[in-house]
Amino acid sequence: MVTKKTTKNTSKKVAKKTSSKKSSRDSTYKIQNIVATTSLEKPVPLTKLARTQPNTEYNPETFPGLVLRIKEPKSAVLVFSSGNLVCTGTKSVAQVKEVIKEVIKQLKKINVKVTIKPKITVQNIVASGTINLKLNLNFLALEMENTEYEPEQFPGLVYKIDEPNATFLLFSNGKLVCTGTKNKAQLEDSMKQLLKNVKTALKNYKK
Repeated sequence: MVTKKTTKNTSKKVAKKTSSKKSSRDSTYKIQNIVATTSLEKPVPLTKLARTQPNTEYNPETFPGLVLRIKEPKSAVLVFSSGNLVCTGTKSVAQVKEVIKEVIKQLKKINVKVTIKPKITVQNIVASGTINLKLNLNFLALEMENTEYEPEQFPGLVYKIDEPNATFLLFSNGKLVCTGTKNKAQLEDSMKQLLKNVKTALKNYKK
């Protein structure tokens, strides 16, 4: 059974937190991955980089970007000849900055000197967590707006929030995955909305 609805949700502003992990009596989450982009505003000779750095993967016949793997913090960076970078695998913006510094350091070894301070843009935050509730996904799919549930294909329910933009995967044991937010304030706001809307739906289930 598939249920799709399109009513928008409202949001409330919340203050930014500094930890990548947050817990409360009702819910907890932990950031698992941040996808961020930036530009070095300088061309990068990918073939030369691939030949001189052992921690690279470059197959221009199949993909135009070079994969540069960073050991600490553990991450992977897509490097394009234009100087554009896509960083994945980090768990905080501070780690993203460390990774970009390491990329610049490695580029310096092949005489590519970056003179600017790259502007980092977070494109997506992936977080895992739980709400301390047992969930009847069939009921939630019928009761809540913006849901998709096809248990024959996948055991999780997809729940979308419009503002801030966030997509949740919900499981019957209360486990969840959240994608789409771009900062911690948005992540926490979406978690609060999720919990509020689930509790409201479950009240109707218990009647």
